[in-house]
Amino acid sequence: MDQVTLRADVRTESGSRPAKRLRRQGLVPAVVYGRGTDPISVIVSARDLYGALRTEAGANALINLEVEGGDNVLTVAREIQRHPVRGEIAHLDFIKVSLDEAIQADVGIELTGEPIGVREEGGVVETIEVSVVIEALPTEIPSSIRLDISEMNVGDTLTIGDLPTIDGVTYVDDEDRPLVSVLVPRVAEEPEVEEGLEEIEGELPEGELAEGEAPTEESAESDGEG
Repeated sequence: MDQVTLRADVRTESGSRPAKRLRRQGLVPAVVYGRGTDPISVIVSARDLYGALRTEAGANALINLEVEGGDNVLTVAREIQRHPVRGEIAHLDFIKVSLDEAIQADVGIELTGEPIGVREEGGVVETIEVSVVIEALPTEIPSSIRLDISEMNVGDTLTIGDLPTIDGVTYVDDEDRPLVSVLVPRVAEEPEVEEGLEEIEGELPEGELAEGEAPTEESAESDGEG
């Protein structure tokens, strides 16, 4: 995995108001964490940051952080916070890593193929998880993990245990954790009509006369009673 270089200036102000002002200037507040070192508050260019995170490695890109007044620090981006509406990065952490120490990373799952249960039985694919947590050396983290679902029938479920074996990569979550299923197709139900509520067209309630119909002798007598 290639490394991306990113310049970081030390941030002297803290609090939400200065942070908003920095974002309006195209800067993103961040904190650099490292084992055995104190956290460092920094700011980075939003444009350069987006460029670093849009490589093939995505959020798992190795970022060589050039900290103002200090040594370069090899990091990965973590705890990325975004604006709830605009989606812009509002804050993040840079975690110091070592090339010879394994780290955990969240890697996306890429589903390939069309299941038999969809082609032949009209089933529906239900994606349960879109990513999986793995552990690997920083340079061995895959950009994505492919999972072939073409042999799945209706009612089948694939789990973490069905993911391909990748050299140097360990799946952290339980192997029985479900990832994707093929469900029985939904059948549209016809609305039920309650018995006894349908009226028969043209039939009048007992004792009522149609328009223009003359009363019979029996109905006349009935009306005169009382």
